[in-house]
Amino acid sequence: MSARRRGFTLIEVLVSVFLMSVLAALCYETLNFVRQSRESTSTSFARIRELEMAVHFLTTDFEQLEPRPVRDFLGTIEQPAILANGLTTDIVSLTRGGWPNSAGLPRSTMQRVTYTLDNGTLIRAYPNVLDATAANTPVRRELLHDVVSVKLRYLDTTRQWQDQWPPLAANAATNSIPLSTRPMAVEITIELKDSGKIVRLIEVPG
Repeated sequence: MSARRRGFTLIEVLVSVFLMSVLAALCYETLNFVRQSRESTSTSFARIRELEMAVHFLTTDFEQLEPRPVRDFLGTIEQPAILANGLTTDIVSLTRGGWPNSAGLPRSTMQRVTYTLDNGTLIRAYPNVLDATAANTPVRRELLHDVVSVKLRYLDTTRQWQDQWPPLAANAATNSIPLSTRPMAVEITIELKDSGKIVRLIEVPG
C-alpha cells in the first residue's frame, strides 16, 4: 500500500501568506523611500541650479556694466548708467554690454536690464532696444523663487558703501555727479526662505 501524499496545512498556508505580506510591505517601503529620496534630490538640484543661474545673471550684468545713460520712456530725461534709488519698485536698472546678437539684428550690443522682486520672485527684464519707449514691451524672465529680499550696496570711489546709486550724498552736495559714474564694487545679499542669506561681492570694471 503506497504512502498517502501530504499537502500543506492551513497553518502553513497562513504563515506563508503572512511572511509574503511582510516582505511585500518591506519592499514597498524601500521603493517608496527610494522614490522620495530621488524626488527630494531632484528638487534640491533644481533649486541649486535656479540659484546658480540667478547669481550668474547678476554677476555677468554687473561685470559688463557700461557707462551709458539711457533715455526714459518719454525720451525727455536721461537715466544714469546704473540706477537704484529706492523711489521705484525696481531693485536696480543698469546698462550692460556684451549682449549677443547671433541673429544679426539691427540693434545695439548694449542692453538695459532691470531687476525687480515680485511676490517673492526675482525677475530680470529688458527691452529689445537700448533707449526704450512705452511701445517696447520688456522681455521678462523669472530667475529665482521663494525670495524674501534682495539688497544691494555700492562701493564708491572713496571706498564708502552706499545704499543707492547714484549716491544720495553726492547728489545733495553738488547735484552734478555724471550719469555715467559707476561704483567700484557691488555687494548683493539675497535672502531665501529655505536657505537663508547668500552674499556675493562683484568687482565692477572701469
